[in-house]
Amino acid sequence: MNRLVKLILQKISVPVFTAREISLLIPESKDTQYALMKRAIANNDIIRIKRGLYTLSPLYRKSLINPFAVSNLIEEQSYISLETLLSLKGWIPEAVRTISSVTIKNSKQYDTPFGQFTYHRVPQKTLFAGVERKEDEEGNIWFQATCLKALCDYVYLNKLDWTTSLPLIESLRIEKEYLKEITIDDFIELQDNYTDSRVLKFITGLKEELFNQTFL
Repeated sequence: MNRLVKLILQKISVPVFTAREISLLIPESKDTQYALMKRAIANNDIIRIKRGLYTLSPLYRKSLINPFAVSNLIEEQSYISLETLLSLKGWIPEAVRTISSVTIKNSKQYDTPFGQFTYHRVPQKTLFAGVERKEDEEGNIWFQATCLKALCDYVYLNKLDWTTSLPLIESLRIEKEYLKEITIDDFIELQDNYTDSRVLKFITGLKEELFNQTFL
C-alpha cells in the first residue's frame, strides 16, 4: 500500500479530502508529495474528483461517498437546489441524475467519477437565505434549499412568469398538499432576497394564494 494512502487512512476521517489536507500529512518537499500522489492515482488507490479534491479507492474507503456533500466541496459557495432538491423531497415525480446547485459565482459544470454536477448562477442578496445545513450519519455535511427557494431559483433560471400555484401543479406536477407545507416564515425569509422581478412577483402571488382561505 502506498505510504500516502496509509497516512490518509490514519489521519483523515472523511471520505473526500483536499490537496491541502494531503500536503499537511507529508513533511517532505513538494516534489515528494507530488510523486506519492501521482503514484497513488496511477494505481487507482486515490481517485481525483477535480483538481485539488480527492477520495480513496472503494477498497480503502471507510464510508460511502455522499454526492450532495461532494457537490458542496466542489463549489463551497453553493447549495443543492432546483429539480435535484424537489426530486429529493418527493415534490416532483422525475428522478434526477445530474446534481444541480445554485451559486452566486459563474455557472459551471463538472463531470466526475461520481456523476455530473452543475452550478447555476442566481443573483441574490444573501446566498444562504432559505438554506438548510444537513449532515448524514457518516458526518458528511452539505447545504440545501428549502422547497420554496428551489422553486424561486427555478423561476429565475427558466425566466417564468408564474404568479400562482397552477403552473406548479400542471407543469411540475407538484401535489397541492406539498404546497401547503410552505410556511409564512419561508416567504418572509426570501421576499427581499431576490432582485429579479419575475421571482418577486412569484413570491408575492404564491404567498397571497397559499394563505388565502380559498386554497384548500
